Amino acid sequence: MNVFLIGGGWSDERATDMFGGFIAAAAARVEGRLPRVALVVMGTDEESLEYHEKYVHALGLVQGHELLIALVAEGDALDPAVLDDIDGLFVGGGPTPEYHASLSPSYDVIRELVADGVPYAGFSAGAAIAATTAIVGGWRIDGTPVCPEDSNEELDPVTVVDGIGLVGGAVDVHASQWGNLSRLVAAVEAGLVPHGVAIDECTTLGPGGSVAGAGRAWRVSPAPDGVVVSRS
Repeated sequence: MNVFLIGGGWSDERATDMFGGFIAAAAARVEGRLPRVALVVMGTDEESLEYHEKYVHALGLVQGHELLIALVAEGDALDPAVLDDIDGLFVGGGPTPEYHASLSPSYDVIRELVADGVPYAGFSAGAAIAATTAIVGGWRIDGTPVCPEDSNEELDPVTVVDGIGLVGGAVDVHASQWGNLSRLVAAVEAGLVPHGVAIDECTTLGPGGSVAGAGRAWRVSPAPDGVVVSRS
């Protein structure tokens, strides 16, 4: 499946590395027109709208597509009509629990689209919910801090929910920059998730395990005496 997981972060210089593979995969589905890419972003307040412009700018640096923007108010479900007649789906970042709550009624449809060849790109929150076991926030396990509190998403315990299921295990993001690799390590060691990958900012983990951008993808697997961490 054409799934592109982006660890967050912004870089004009890295825009093609971060988003180019996804746009190319969408373009490969069509002939004689630009691919229609749906951008799903959460929040309709002024601050959120200003943040959403970063996606428009960054994706605009990678030309060759028609961008359809779906703004979802926090607390509302994604309108399933957004998923009609699209050639690519890009789910943005922000409040991960709210993205999960909004999109979860459409997870079955998203899985069907991706299985049919529609590429999916998840940026930060959009990458986290793409996993089978989605870490949506939290910073403690059994009361012990396992990552910086700023990563908590207003949740105290590390919280795992059923994600879309486009990739196995779990996905964490802002790995090196926010210290979230340690959260994934702790979640695997505690058995909250079976295994996972933590992705640095300005870095995309693409189909077949390809890595593009400024950083690394860190894979965490269980081991008899704890976990094993490897990097791509």
